[in-house]
Amino acid sequence: MQINHTIQICNKNNKVKGSLTVDIEFIQEYIPMYVEAAKLTLGIAVVGIIISVVVGLICANIQYYKVPVLKRIVSIYIELSRNTPLIVQLFLLYFGLPKAGIVLDSVTCAIVGLGFLGGSYMAETQLELGLSIGLTQPQIMKNIIIPQAMSVSVPAICANIIFLIKETSVFSAVALADLMYVAKDLIALYYKTDEALLMLVVAYLILLLPISIIATILERRLRYAGFGN
Repeated sequence: MQINHTIQICNKNNKVKGSLTVDIEFIQEYIPMYVEAAKLTLGIAVVGIIISVVVGLICANIQYYKVPVLKRIVSIYIELSRNTPLIVQLFLLYFGLPKAGIVLDSVTCAIVGLGFLGGSYMAETQLELGLSIGLTQPQIMKNIIIPQAMSVSVPAICANIIFLIKETSVFSAVALADLMYVAKDLIALYYKTDEALLMLVVAYLILLLPISIIATILERRLRYAGFGN
């Protein structure tokens, strides 16, 4: 027996503008698929973000110390990474590298791609934060790069983390069974567009909302404690 539930959509005056009917039984049946996809998505995101932080710190150090040759390479990397879509980078890794004899599976491509993209944002974030408050390069190294000044960079770093998790939505392009892959698969098989997209939105909210809340609390506590001043 199919169980449907109607959700009414209202404007600011509480007048009904439309309605959305969803199949509750369908949602209950396929929630486990979204749970498994969310675990995969979150796992890849965590590893990719860790790589991003490491790459970002290395690149930031090279930029701050103006290491010959390497500084130029880092600048090219940052511009290339930030000005090309992640999906293009994934295609290059998944479809392009095999032509050179290098074959990577979907998970490895996703991790490498996310780390490649995220590293450039993490590197640039440190420099921009330091310059925005008028610090010299030595002061930037001391107060921004080193963790003791985390209260200054927490908002931007957390924003980058949230951005990178949202970017995981393109992983389905390389046959990775992430959240977006599951949603598109269910839509193609059962034409349950509303239900599939509703579960997709809820899944990303569950992943991202706690990070946003924790980031806000952490930022306030660090500022209250007087760090970064």
